[in-house]
Amino acid sequence: MSSRTRFNKAYKNAKRVLFNDSSKFILFSDCHRGDNSFADDFANNRNIYFHALKTYYAEGFNYCELGDGDELWENLSFESILSAHKNVYMLMKLFHDEGRLHMIWGNHDMVYRNEDYVSKHLNTYFDPKTGKDEDLFCDIKYHEGIILEHTETGQEIFLCHGHQADWWNYLFWKWSRFMVRILWKPLNVMGIADPTSPAKNYKELIKVERRTKRWIIENDNLITITGHTHRPRFPEPGDIAYFNDGSCVHPRSITGLEIEAGKISLIKWQIVTTEDGTLKIDRFLLEGPTPLIDYKTE
Repeated sequence: MSSRTRFNKAYKNAKRVLFNDSSKFILFSDCHRGDNSFADDFANNRNIYFHALKTYYAEGFNYCELGDGDELWENLSFESILSAHKNVYMLMKLFHDEGRLHMIWGNHDMVYRNEDYVSKHLNTYFDPKTGKDEDLFCDIKYHEGIILEHTETGQEIFLCHGHQADWWNYLFWKWSRFMVRILWKPLNVMGIADPTSPAKNYKELIKVERRTKRWIIENDNLITITGHTHRPRFPEPGDIAYFNDGSCVHPRSITGLEIEAGKISLIKWQIVTTEDGTLKIDRFLLEGPTPLIDYKTE
């Protein structure tokens, strides 16, 4: 199965979400939420992520998570992750309860493509305070791809994790998971990176991006947004319409893509120091906002 076939399959089976110029979306990926151990890369940016997501919730945004939200290679169960970052999941639950949560599975949470697994682990959680199972993400559905379709222009934006262009982490993800759990997790604590990850191997990253761009060109320069490589990408109109929202495990910052008022922007949230020495979490505009229609091809 080629990367072209995998992308085609994800696009064909993608969930369609209608939107217009009044719609608002925030796209994050590669949170890699873990168990708050030394190997939990998300823990360092947890407060930044929580503040950003809380702001987007208050402002009426939809939240699209483009895969690898939960680190289920290093961790055996979702329950340990939920326990470590319960405040984050309770916030995500608010999005879900209002129909504003759209989830995609990646290679590190590929078990979520199994609807039975999702139903068993994510529908409810055990609350020790009440002593019974409580509602969490009731009837939530994970998808390989999502298509945002503009109701007026008909323009499509294709969202997926991006590991469709990474044959090893798509076809042999169970072997990669085994190696991470047995070998790379303890080495990661000592600062040694997994060489099979495109986020930590520049040569693999370039190959993944090249295959993704090839598929976009073959599909009339369809706007395609992925994660997976952890490298933010924001093309100019007229270039290959390949966007990447980066990740939530950058050193001391998280990056994402906003869609608002028919425009797209690359943003970063990080902790900054004010003049009086106070620390605060602030949002920075990196690229855009650029009208989505500028990327439309006939």
